[in-house]
Amino acid sequence: MARQQAIFWGLSSVLLGILLWRMPINGWGSLVWLSGLMLLHIIRTPHNTVASNTASEETYHAASERWLLLLVGLGMQAVPAVHLSTGLFWFANRAQFTVLLAIGFVCLAVGLWLFWRSHVDLGRNWSVTLELREDHQLITQGVYARIRHPMYTAIILICGAQAVLISNWIAGPVGLLSFALMCIIRLPREERMMEERFGERYLEYKKRSGRLLPWSFRGYRG
Repeated sequence: MARQQAIFWGLSSVLLGILLWRMPINGWGSLVWLSGLMLLHIIRTPHNTVASNTASEETYHAASERWLLLLVGLGMQAVPAVHLSTGLFWFANRAQFTVLLAIGFVCLAVGLWLFWRSHVDLGRNWSVTLELREDHQLITQGVYARIRHPMYTAIILICGAQAVLISNWIAGPVGLLSFALMCIIRLPREERMMEERFGERYLEYKKRSGRLLPWSFRGYRG
């Protein structure tokens, strides 16, 4: 864990220097994107530590989960970092609009808050892959009271922010596309896992909550 932390912060520091140098090309949205990525890491780090020290009772779809996480990592981190550092996808650059950058900043701020709050409310029940912990609890309070998967909603907001903060038609939306694929594959699996574990309690919870948005948005109930 310590080695991974050192690698992340070392690469982030190098990337920050490059982005400052290339700011006239990439625009200030690239710096906001990197700041969001670093805050995302800061938020998740203590919960990763707790997760690594919490016994797992059962793991689901381990092989495909690794591929999905790799795909999202490429979309949210590697591809935009390479483009912003080298101009790899220069041919797909687009104009930078202040209004879009402001929207991206707001989406990032809301997404990061919801990301933090979701981790706090889940506590030791959180894991990065599909797992059930020993004495796993069904959390239905806090931000989970009306949304079953607020952490996914948070990441969608963060990926949406990436799409408008990075002024490139490839490096911007790629995070949103990769995470959308993960949601399509993983969300039904996760809900089946919870139904098998908690039965009627989870079915009742589904009736009073939405999948990604509050229950009042009936079209997104899931």
